Order: sequence, then structure tokens, then C-alpha cells
Amino acid sequence: MSLRKVVLDERAIPQVWYNLQADLPPLPPPLHPVTREPLKADDLADLFPPDLIAQEVSRERYIDIPGEIMDLYRAYRPTPLYRALRLEKELQTPAQIYYKYEGVSLAGSHKLNTAIPQVYYNKKAGIKCLTTETGAGQWGSALSIACCFFGLKCRVYMVRVSYNQKPYRRSLMEAYGAQVIASPSQETKTGRKVLAEQPDTPGTLGIAISEAVEEAVQHPDTNYSLGSVLNHVLLHQSIIGQEAKLQMEKLGCYPDLVIGCHGGGSNFGGLVAPFAYDKMQGQKVRLVAVEPSACPTLTKGEYRYDYCDAAGFTPLIKMYTLGYKFTPPGIHAGGLRYHGAAPFISSLLHNGLIEAKAYPQTEVFQSAILFARSEGILPAPESAHAIHAAIQEALIAKEADEKKVILFGLSGHGCFDLTAYDDYLAGRLNNV
Repeated sequence: MSLRKVVLDERAIPQVWYNLQADLPPLPPPLHPVTREPLKADDLADLFPPDLIAQEVSRERYIDIPGEIMDLYRAYRPTPLYRALRLEKELQTPAQIYYKYEGVSLAGSHKLNTAIPQVYYNKKAGIKCLTTETGAGQWGSALSIACCFFGLKCRVYMVRVSYNQKPYRRSLMEAYGAQVIASPSQETKTGRKVLAEQPDTPGTLGIAISEAVEEAVQHPDTNYSLGSVLNHVLLHQSIIGQEAKLQMEKLGCYPDLVIGCHGGGSNFGGLVAPFAYDKMQGQKVRLVAVEPSACPTLTKGEYRYDYCDAAGFTPLIKMYTLGYKFTPPGIHAGGLRYHGAAPFISSLLHNGLIEAKAYPQTEVFQSAILFARSEGILPAPESAHAIHAAIQEALIAKEADEKKVILFGLSGHGCFDLTAYDDYLAGRLNNV
């Protein structure tokens, strides 16, 4: 009988975050948005607390996780690793398909892995309020919960198309005490300018970042918190890949292929980090980032310096980008509608250590329904991109009669995304 689920003992939760920066060539330095000179740590002090700034630039391989953070991690970690036996049977593939499921967290996604430490370090620095952006609402939900735990106020600029598509994500954030504002908004100069020029805009993560940053710099007791892209965010998410590797070892196997959905890079980077280290040491493993065709950052973007936000408030970082003014269609995978990619994900792709694929949303939702009906979990539209790629790889293995081991990240559930599934099942979804 094949083992369906691997759950680690609570004592096996990693006590450290793995910092992939330690094993990569030095990343191109971020540049000051005005002077275009390499950024100094002090330049970030208006947005981030000292501990997070130190983590952002650190090249230490392992960074200890503070006890108070570990206490909160234990509420939902370690997360389970499943073998998708029913999906394998449905596909009639000789491939073994495994998925690391982060939807069991208090927020229903992987985002809490970085929300908890970010709020912890801000609280330690005396900050009273955090501002942030969110696309589909997974990050906003996670930060709202973490702020509630530590007693900080939370203001979330939610991309307008998702604000309208996902009303219960807003309700969840508000239940934890956060204030949720549709972006672009009338709250900031950036938002008012965008609305004057594009009154019908669906909004973008870049615009929402600009609004959150604009507010944060105006108040000394307020900082900005980012849910993806930055080095310290992906550092915190490395706990996913560390656990997954331990679970695969418990099964006595190693993946031939590791797949994750990609928007800014937090989920994909967190899952693949320890496997990327193995690959740099000579291990044969494919690492595949999957994005929507409507926002093909890695597959069609340029590797160059660009802003992280739409107004040019943030430092310029070298990354794969579609341009900071790019506005993608209003697809339901709101967490993947970002113009850029994390610096170290971009470095991995530029150096040929990872691959990237892009798929249209109707194909992705078809695979999401197949997965839900076989495995019983309704996936978030973002995670469904990884599912679709895993299914395609399993079918290729079937054609070649190869017993490949496939691991993918299921970064969150889709229980707040039912309007998206309504649109798909009713045939209203555009194939972009």
C-alpha cells in the first residue's frame, strides 16, 4: 500500500531559515530611485525595521528563527506532504506526484510564513501600523492575522479587480481588524493620479505597492510590509522547501522535478531553495516556475533594472520584468499579476538553474477542477498553475513510460475564490 500523506513531528520544524543568497553569486545591488547609486541600508530605514534590512542583505547561509516566531509556526507547521494517488490513477501515469500543501495555515496559504516574522520584527522596532498591498488577498489575509496577534494596525491596499472579485477575502481581513482599501484609491496622491488618467483601470500590484509605500513614509510609527519579491520574504518562505525535502527523504525518494506557481517569487522560491542548492552541488533536478500567459514575467520579460512599484518610489532592482507600468488583464489569479520577479529567482533563471512556463487561465482552471475532483482540495487559482504544469509533466511521463517523481507546491486553497470557479463553470472565463 502506497503512503498517501507524510506528516513530520512538530520537533522537526526547521529552527533556521535557509538563505539561498549565501550560495548564489552576489546579486546586482539595488539602486536608489533618485540617484541611481547602489542602495545603502539606511535608505530602507523609512520602510523596514533593522532586523529585516539586515536579513535583506545577509549572505549567512542559515538564520535562526526566534522562539516567539517558532511558537506561532507551531500552530500550523509542519504542513503535510501528500501523494496524489487518485490524480495519478485518473491520469494513468507511471509518474509519482507529490504536493506540499500550505493551505492548512491559519490564513489558508503560505503567506503566513513571512507575515509572522515581518510583524514580529516591526513590533520589536516599536512600529504601530503596517501598510501593504495584496492581489488576490492571500497576503493581506496573512498580514492581517499576524498584526492581530502582535497588536499592530494594518492597512491593506487591495488591487481593485480582486477587491471586486473576492469580497470574502476583504471580509476575512476586516474580521482580523485590518482596513482594506481598493487600489487605486482616493486615499493617496498616486491613487488619485491613476484614477484621473484611467478611471476604469483594474489596478495592479505595482500601483497598490506605490500607495502603501506613500502612506508608510508619511508616518514615523508606520512601516511598509511586502508579501513577495524581496530577499527577506523568500528567506522566510524557505521553511516550505526544507520541510518538503525532509518529507521526501522520509519516503526514501528525491524529486526529478519541482514545480511552483510564480508571481513575485515567494511561494516558488521558498519551495525550491534547498533543491536549488542541491542542483548547484551537482544534483540532477529540474526546477520549474509557472506563471499565467496574461502576465509572462519570466517567459517574456527582460532581465534589467526596474522599479518594484508603478510610481517609482521603490529602489530599482535587477529582475525579469514586463515594465513597471505594465497592466495585465484582470485574471482570477490575482496573486500572479505582478510585472517583476524576485532578484534571486531572476538570477536563477538568468543562470539556467530554473525553467519557466506560462499557461492561459482556462487550461489552468480545467486542471484545477480535475485536481479538486480527484484529490478533494479546491486549489487557489495561483496554485492551479503549478497543478496544471504537474499534470502536463505527468502526461509526458506517461507517453514516455517514465517513472518520474514530481513535487509541486500547493500554496493555498481556493475557498475564497468561488467567483472564479463560478466564471469557469459558466463558461465566462477569458482564455488569456
